[in-house]
Amino acid sequence: MENSLRSHREAHGLSQGALAEHVGVTRQTINAIERDRYDPSAELVFALAAFFECSVEELFDPDVDLDVTASDLD
Repeated sequence: MENSLRSHREAHGLSQGALAEHVGVTRQTINAIERDRYDPSAELVFALAAFFECSVEELFDPDVDLDVTASDLD
C-alpha cells in the first residue's frame, strides 16, 4: 500500500520518533510504514489521518483492483 506519510511528516517538521510518540507506536513502525514494508492497522491509519487532519485517502493509496464490487451483486 503506497503512502505519503513521509511527506506529511516532513511538511510538519516531525521526526519519525516524534510522530510515533504522538500516535502511540514505535519509531520503527513509522519507518516501516514509510518504506512500504508494513501495512498499518485500520486504527493506526485513522489515527494518522486524524493527526494530520486529512483524509485517509490523502495518506494511503491501497491500489485495490477488484473484479467484483457490492453494486455488481444487485
